[in-house]
Amino acid sequence: MRKLIILTIMIALGMLLMQPAFAQDVSVSTYVLNLGSFDVAKGTYNADFYLDFVCDSNCSPDNFEILNGKIDKIDKILDEPNEKFYRIRAEFTTKIDLQRFPFDKQRLQIIIEDKKNTIDKIRYVSAGQSSGIEDSIAFAGWNIDGWNATVREHSYSTYNETFSQYVFNIDISRISMNSFMKTFLPVFFIVLVVLFTFVIDPDKITTRITMLGSMLIAAVMFHVAIAGQIPPVGYLTFADKFMALTYVILVSSFMVTIAILQLTETKRNEIAMKLHRYTEFSMFIIVPILYAALFLFLL
Repeated sequence: MRKLIILTIMIALGMLLMQPAFAQDVSVSTYVLNLGSFDVAKGTYNADFYLDFVCDSNCSPDNFEILNGKIDKIDKILDEPNEKFYRIRAEFTTKIDLQRFPFDKQRLQIIIEDKKNTIDKIRYVSAGQSSGIEDSIAFAGWNIDGWNATVREHSYSTYNETFSQYVFNIDISRISMNSFMKTFLPVFFIVLVVLFTFVIDPDKITTRITMLGSMLIAAVMFHVAIAGQIPPVGYLTFADKFMALTYVILVSSFMVTIAILQLTETKRNEIAMKLHRYTEFSMFIIVPILYAALFLFLL
């Protein structure tokens, strides 16, 4: 009888040990206290935030790492069997998309992943009700549009391992009026001066050419200054497209002016005057339409 009882216990223990282990759910929340030092050229920024891990039972989520950054300082505020609470200061890197520059929107991310435990051992769950951003954050030059937190699976095909990954996203956008005033308003004044050159009569055509040359040089120098604000990218930004249209307008103005000069020099004054009258005021209509189309269809 005793042997039967011992055998039964051994079989039960064996079956218990053979059962697959279930992943432990770890609730993760993030509360951002401060943001700063956003460098668009490098795609880096600093963040000061709380990070909270909560489990239903005893857990050890201490072996976490920040995949897209480097921790400068970490303080463990709470160390309970089922909760670990940290305050972290770190520098992060993020992908930069400048196709709409200077009206671009960026997404800052905090990516958390366990160093050792795969998804079959620890599975993150986003605790959105405990996450957020401090209302008093002032992010110079940018609007904070909102945030969201997600959990996804991150597979390392080389090692045949999959980890649970927590991602906290912060959406930001440039202040539109500030961007317009600094980037486009000076160019609009350059173009306005160019348009007024069409009012100058053909007998003062050399003055018109001088003004157009000066405006073209000013536009090129301003474009160089705009390009210096962002890193080299393999695509045209909206600012580049805007300046390309400006160059087209300036070169077209030069071509019209040279044509009038040539007609005047060859004593075809009547044709020169007709061309002058045709472009004198029509350019004030055509150019705004071109810029409006650019903003409507390419922004």
